[in-house]
Amino acid sequence: MTPRKVAGKRRARASKTAAPAVLTFSPYRVFKRQEWARLRADTPMTLKPSELELLSGVIEELSVDEVEQIYLPMSRLLNLYVAAAQKLHSVSSEFLGRKDTKVPFVIGVAGSVAVGKSTTARVLRALLARWPDHPRVDLLTTDGFLYPNQELERRGLMDRKGFPQSFDTNKLLQFLGDVKSGVTAVTAPVYSHFQYDIVPGQLVAVSQPDILIIEGLNILQPAEMPRDGGTVPFVSDFIDFSIYIDAPPNVIEKWYLERFLRLRSTAFRDPGAYFHKYAAMAPEDVRTLALKIWRNVNLKNLNENILPTRRRAQLILQKGENHRVKTVALRKL
Repeated sequence: MTPRKVAGKRRARASKTAAPAVLTFSPYRVFKRQEWARLRADTPMTLKPSELELLSGVIEELSVDEVEQIYLPMSRLLNLYVAAAQKLHSVSSEFLGRKDTKVPFVIGVAGSVAVGKSTTARVLRALLARWPDHPRVDLLTTDGFLYPNQELERRGLMDRKGFPQSFDTNKLLQFLGDVKSGVTAVTAPVYSHFQYDIVPGQLVAVSQPDILIIEGLNILQPAEMPRDGGTVPFVSDFIDFSIYIDAPPNVIEKWYLERFLRLRSTAFRDPGAYFHKYAAMAPEDVRTLALKIWRNVNLKNLNENILPTRRRAQLILQKGENHRVKTVALRKL
């Protein structure tokens, strides 16, 4: 064998065992809690302690400290984004020589089940509604676009509830398309966590708010791209600013179990509740059942569908075990 052939074989073996290249560039600027808190500047605290109690989650108790250090800087940042979007809309209208219909600035809040999306969305809604330039802020959850249980059972998807395929994506895209087109009143189905199903005949209306906050598991999920280069809308195409609530999976598991057990002793005790049958079970049996649901459904959904979309968000809130945000990652412009 010639020296050239030996060298070639060595290079081939090396290329097979070489580690993949590591990129040092990050699209995010990461702030520690105190660094982020300083960006509040002079933004006033507009929520009272009594209001924080109403905005808190089942297991997540909001503190004044958390709002002042995390949410007020977010509120200030989002207010600047909304103002810039309004200015751009005005410039575009002037360029086109016509006055277009006002469209809402859409904020998306994504993340796992039990990570605190709803709490974040509620706090942002309360804070943003107190800014003078955009007093009307609506909040909508994508749970309303889940297929009804009867349809999920027909499709064999009841054990995949919350996965992308369990949502009526076309209906959700039509809703968002109408909202961003300036349609005067757009309606969406209503989901009941108490009944664990879509409420028949009940709708919620969105009528040209200044800001629309949409909260959901899969709002950053990309669609499969067509090979012919055709148009495929993503839900994220309609979102002006996206936030991902993040925490280690083992920590979210702990929160999920805690929330499930808390609901067992409260909401599940109502005979009309979908999960009423669990209220009479022993706590340890309920814990075992909840852990099975988490690992077989929600953890799989997190790993397969939700977590891979984290880096598509413009802002990532990284939480610790006590529900407090430890770091904030803001995408660089």
